[in-house]
Amino acid sequence: MRLFRYLVTRVLLTIPMLFVMLSLIFVVLRIMPGDPVSAMLGGHAPQSVIDEQKHKLGLDRPIGAQYVDYLVHLAHLDLGTSMVFDERVTSPIADKLPATIELTLAGMAVTLLVGVPLGAYAAQKRRSRWDYGIRVYANVVYCIPVFWMGLLLQLLFGVLLGWFPISGRTSPRVDISEFARTGFYTLDSLISGDPAAFGDVMWHLVLPAVTLGIVLSGIFVRLTRANMLDVLKSDYILAARARGVPERRVVYRHGLRNALIPVVTMLGLEFSLLLAGAILTESTFSWPGIGRLLLERIYLRDYPVIQGVIVIYTLLVSVVSLIVDILYAVIDPRVKY
Repeated sequence: MRLFRYLVTRVLLTIPMLFVMLSLIFVVLRIMPGDPVSAMLGGHAPQSVIDEQKHKLGLDRPIGAQYVDYLVHLAHLDLGTSMVFDERVTSPIADKLPATIELTLAGMAVTLLVGVPLGAYAAQKRRSRWDYGIRVYANVVYCIPVFWMGLLLQLLFGVLLGWFPISGRTSPRVDISEFARTGFYTLDSLISGDPAAFGDVMWHLVLPAVTLGIVLSGIFVRLTRANMLDVLKSDYILAARARGVPERRVVYRHGLRNALIPVVTMLGLEFSLLLAGAILTESTFSWPGIGRLLLERIYLRDYPVIQGVIVIYTLLVSVVSLIVDILYAVIDPRVKY
């Protein structure tokens, strides 16, 4: 019952957070130089045509009236219509969102598979050359811009070695219409029973996921190492060693689980960074996700689509934070709601 009340409270707290985010983006978009009508018609359209189009889109109304109208539509789960392409906002978002989620989850997997084991190993080999080397790696990758890492991997593994493709989600030889159902190509290719398509999708996913995951793995290396050092000083660890339990089992079975508690918490916080990094990664690798969609529509001043993408980003971060809180209670039985 306590967990249910906690879940309801967290869901209700998402509403004011979403309200603040939308209010900020709504105001910022409308005080920025330029407007969607000029971007749509070009710089040589007559002023009368521009004024007519603004009236048609409602952009000549007071900002307060536009804001109230947008909130009313949002309350009815209506994100509006694109000002540039005359399509429902939900259409491009639904088309691009699976690609972003797929990339973000793959990047998160790389982050955990690299960051957590390296952090635990560095704690086990404290003050050895392995420890110093892993700590240098964590500091270096954390300082590398995502787009620079992506360009470096493209040049090395895509252009020079030719091991991986440098853009897109599939090869031209793969017919997407044969297996695309949910938009998650890895899942769809498995459901359709097409191993060749699955291999091609994974082949295209490697470089973007590694780019996103490696850059953020440095945070988890340092966090895991710091927590492992504290855990390895605990009384139950000393008792396990005194009983002759193998060191590897002490570190990775008894120590690592307790050290993962703050790591899981950080994972929820880092999800927003993964989404932000996905925007740059999608641009670098021509990945057709909502991050790339957001950049394109910012250039076109397509207010409804930009606001719709922000709504989706906010909801994703809220949902992941809620899941992480629940996992926190599962990992640590002392946590009560």
